[in-house]
Amino acid sequence: MGIQTRISMNANALRAWSSAMGEPHWLLERRIQALELAGALELPKVEKTKLEKWDIYETGDYKAEHPWSGLEDAPEVVRGLVASPVNGGLIVQFNSDVVYTKLSESLAAQGVILTDLHTAAKEHEELVQRYLYQAVKPEEHRLSAVHSALWSGGVFLYVPDGIEVEVPIQAIFYSDTSGALFAPHILIVTGNNSKISYVDHCISRRDDIKVLHNGVVEVFAGAGSKVQVASVHQLAAATTDFTQRRAIVLADGGVEWIVGEMNNGYTASDTKTILQGNGSVSDAKVIAIGSGDQKLSYTTQAQHFGRSSVSQMITRAVMREEATAIINGITKIEKGATHCDGQQTERVLMLSPNARGDANPILLIDEDDVTAGHAASVGQVNAEQIYYLMSRGISRSEAEYLVIFGFLAPVISEIPLEGVRSRLQDVVEKKLGRS
Repeated sequence: MGIQTRISMNANALRAWSSAMGEPHWLLERRIQALELAGALELPKVEKTKLEKWDIYETGDYKAEHPWSGLEDAPEVVRGLVASPVNGGLIVQFNSDVVYTKLSESLAAQGVILTDLHTAAKEHEELVQRYLYQAVKPEEHRLSAVHSALWSGGVFLYVPDGIEVEVPIQAIFYSDTSGALFAPHILIVTGNNSKISYVDHCISRRDDIKVLHNGVVEVFAGAGSKVQVASVHQLAAATTDFTQRRAIVLADGGVEWIVGEMNNGYTASDTKTILQGNGSVSDAKVIAIGSGDQKLSYTTQAQHFGRSSVSQMITRAVMREEATAIINGITKIEKGATHCDGQQTERVLMLSPNARGDANPILLIDEDDVTAGHAASVGQVNAEQIYYLMSRGISRSEAEYLVIFGFLAPVISEIPLEGVRSRLQDVVEKKLGRS
């Protein structure tokens, strides 16, 4: 079956759909170019993973949704994720469409923009045209091209120079309809000396529907800006998750990634920061829990171009039952990026003799005057810690949970919204078989 059949759209259908959405001509042309690339490019190379055997072709079709008049129209699972009250901003995508958007009047008055990406392409054309597809390019591989051709809904978040947003902006992506396209594109652009926290939750509820979540996050952090991106994925077993996250950071800017990978299906994610400017900083924290027969691949990368740039990467994964995880950490320091510091740690905790974890720290150094280091470990729950807790009257199952939760806590505690932190703790308990 050809790629155009699998992705449910040909060029003519794509033109008709884009026209119906009112998209500008330049965006349609980029979609058409990406569609043409999709037929010629290879699948992404995911280490020790046969991606072609995954359900990556079930892209689905665009299905329009009615806008919500308010959160009372939202399913209970969505309402449970919303921080109350919504002091900053909230955007909700249901299947293929954004159905709810709210931004506080005070932030809008300061020039902050929060809208779906279709609207942004029309109303903020110059900004979107400048940044869209510049961090994750369509020509990288087949799935990036498919995404670039077919994304729908999505988020555009813009913070002007000098504006510091103290309350998080939240997004929720929710899928529960058979055969619906689920490929949001998140585009975050921050001006110089600005500050923002963005938090999203990606969730699906149907285990009887095979669909590919093909998502992209692009972050452009201006000079001196501070950007925090927290994301929790909790997709159903029949949903295959392929997510690319990419940030480009200018001089003295900083990006912090906080990622909770709590899916029940096959997952491949790649979170990368390009430290373009001198003095730029990247801090990436990823936690993951695998169960059943899941196959999982998590890659975290930092690429240093700027002098005196700093990167820190921490990945902690817990594997249960027959789950298999490939954990890659890649630090690349380019020639001329003097006085850089790149550190990474990958730790995998296995709770079953049938679980598998593979931690691969990789340092690629093309400059002499730098500091870099890595650490990796794969092992079982520490028996001495369990014994100590049991000697204090705690049951074995509770002792194991406390050790595991302590293993994951350094990342969970960094989530900037209390409601999302609490929700993630609940998801962790469920994934560990406690509810």
